[in-house]
Amino acid sequence: MAAGARLVPFAGWEMPVQYEGVIAEHRAVRESVGMFDVSHMGQIETNGPEALALLQRLCSNDVSRIDLGGAQYSVLCREDGGVLDDLFTYRLDPQRYLTVTNAANHEQDLAWFREHGDGFDAQIIDRAPDYAMLAVQGPLPREIVQAVANAPLPARMTVGTRIIDGVQALVAGTGYTGEDGVELLVAPEQARSVWDALRRRGARPAGLAARDTLRTEVCYHLYGNDLSTEHGPIEAGLGWCCKEETGFIGADAVRAARASTPPQQLVPFVLTGPGVARPGDRVVGGGTVTSGTFSPCLELGIGMAYLPTEHAAVGTEFTIDVRGKERSARTAKRPLYRRSDGAPRRALG
Repeated sequence: MAAGARLVPFAGWEMPVQYEGVIAEHRAVRESVGMFDVSHMGQIETNGPEALALLQRLCSNDVSRIDLGGAQYSVLCREDGGVLDDLFTYRLDPQRYLTVTNAANHEQDLAWFREHGDGFDAQIIDRAPDYAMLAVQGPLPREIVQAVANAPLPARMTVGTRIIDGVQALVAGTGYTGEDGVELLVAPEQARSVWDALRRRGARPAGLAARDTLRTEVCYHLYGNDLSTEHGPIEAGLGWCCKEETGFIGADAVRAARASTPPQQLVPFVLTGPGVARPGDRVVGGGTVTSGTFSPCLELGIGMAYLPTEHAAVGTEFTIDVRGKERSARTAKRPLYRRSDGAPRRALG
């Protein structure tokens, strides 16, 4: 509140939707450094002799390929291939892993881990109460965080323990904006001091609304919008993080989907005229918008939608019913925005 946040309820939390304004916060992340309080995210620790075997059964990616101190993206599937959540897993020790869940799905994910953990010599621990999480993102965040760190920060897609302004933190080279940066996991009672230290060095607070516009520009999926149990990872364009040979739950369904032509595909799009599409808007002739917003960098309406596969090729023109008005759109290449030394670069196809 002291930073001027406008709070909204989200997944049982009071979360800052914005501070000074969405466009200003968005541009701060693209041009310098922004900082998000994402303490609503959940964490599950899996440890023990068969922790790897259990995670290999649960996660779609090949968990055995995570090096010590490494990070990996995957999805959590049902037997029918429907997506329950998307996850980041960090390997903290040889037999200890930490998996970050989406806030709204944390309790069901934890229950899923425990249900399928029966028979494995592995311990499953809810770590959500033990961590607050700050994401520092942009072209310059490493300079700001490094200035108060006791050792070089972990590289992209790696994780390690550091002291940040006198506070022990788990520091991960990951993020959700398409920019460089780190995510800091600290004890909840110490999060404010770290937040204040980074603000003093120039990190600008940013809220959930800017986080959404940033991730949409780079076509990162949002669970509940672009991912759900109604669609599998092949339809969602996430086949790259599915390794069916590991035997994860849902592998057979994913294998079958990969071998066939899915009826729909998730594709990015740009509006070719005025207007902004929103999630739930219908595509004329078939399809649904799952993410839609105004892009501050590209200065036009953008989004993602499930379209019939025959209409999903890059450059295909289509029409969206936006609250009773027909708006023209075109499918585009992923990502819609590419980072280039802090300067916006169009990638519209």
